[in-house]
Amino acid sequence: MAPSSPASHPHYDRLIAVARSLPPLRVAVVHPADAVSLEAALASAALGLIAPTLVGPRAKIEAAAWEAGADLSGIAIVDAPHSHAAADAAVAMALRGEVDALMKGSLHTDELMGAVVRREGGLRTSRRISHCFVMDIPGHSQSLIISDAAINIAPTLEEKVDIVQNAIDLAHALQMPAVRVAVLSATETVNAKVPSTLDAAVLCKMADRGQITGAQLDGPLALDNAIDAEAARIKGIVSPVAGRANVLIVPDLDAGNMLAKSLTFLDGAYAAGIVLGTKVPVILTSRADSEPARLASCAVASMLAKAGRERLIKAVG
Repeated sequence: MAPSSPASHPHYDRLIAVARSLPPLRVAVVHPADAVSLEAALASAALGLIAPTLVGPRAKIEAAAWEAGADLSGIAIVDAPHSHAAADAAVAMALRGEVDALMKGSLHTDELMGAVVRREGGLRTSRRISHCFVMDIPGHSQSLIISDAAINIAPTLEEKVDIVQNAIDLAHALQMPAVRVAVLSATETVNAKVPSTLDAAVLCKMADRGQITGAQLDGPLALDNAIDAEAARIKGIVSPVAGRANVLIVPDLDAGNMLAKSLTFLDGAYAAGIVLGTKVPVILTSRADSEPARLASCAVASMLAKAGRERLIKAVG
């Protein structure tokens, strides 16, 4: 469902405005071989969000530009014979420091991520790789970060630690003034028969002990009492997170994917997708994404890259 008007998504307007104040992010756009993916990259470039390098079959990219009525003058193109080669070339560019982020074009997500997660020559770090949607929901007072709806199918407790920390770090990069993490389940009470409630309780205790940092955590929480203060009050849940969460950690990919898509297609929300735990941000877009969501994905990557540079400077200094 398309949102009623751009004005109903002010959170993305803020993100894009902040990102436009930064230098354009050097982005390898991987296999932009159709009009939709190419237009997304060029629109972000026109706003000054990114400085794109198009990586893929030159003939297909030029045909997509002709279909879109787009001018590629001044846009760098790295010729690669097919989508797998384009993904490999883009990852190599990131490792050489030639680009600051990757952006998915018209190839399948698993083709791009296969090159990203490769143990030799990929973009892995010590963190588990995870995905976040930054959601802008009509009428909601703040952005919502949802993780993980695209990469980790059935994460273990150990993997959830990194998923939570990645999401917290993203929230700080997006300059959220307070990060409140709800670890979701079907119920707000710990139940040994529902493993996600046990994981939630352990994650919260790990945060209490400093093993997860940078946010307030609570869980298990059901979705209603995580984001609705009245629902939390009725259930008698008293915590700094309940009813006010701005980061939602789902138990598995199915739950996250259905939650994000329900908000998008039933409530007119925008979903900006980003991959975390990699050496550079990876912008994941879908052909079904609206233009504001694609622009916001680039803005999120730009702010994430800025936060990474600042951490590096602080560590060196």
